[in-house]
Amino acid sequence: MTDQAIKDLQWFKKYEQNVILDGIEANLSYEPTTETRNRKHLRPNDTAEWELRLGMYRVLYNVEEKVRIVSIERIAAKPRNKYIFQGEEGEL
Repeated sequence: MTDQAIKDLQWFKKYEQNVILDGIEANLSYEPTTETRNRKHLRPNDTAEWELRLGMYRVLYNVEEKVRIVSIERIAAKPRNKYIFQGEEGEL
């Protein structure tokens, strides 16, 4: 997890942090590059290649295919069509 993702995670309440971490473990430990209902490949952007949807939370991540490392780049809340990073609206 990047330093920025850790800061993003710490912004959430403890219960929300547990939901997010459990979701990361359950969804990204096996085939993180397979598109599912909750995982999708994003259009090119500066933040991440993939998005994991966990209810109203979003985990933005990259995968290094050769060594199978998942790098969590950012964590956000996503009400409607806005990404909210640490209480502030942001863009990818």
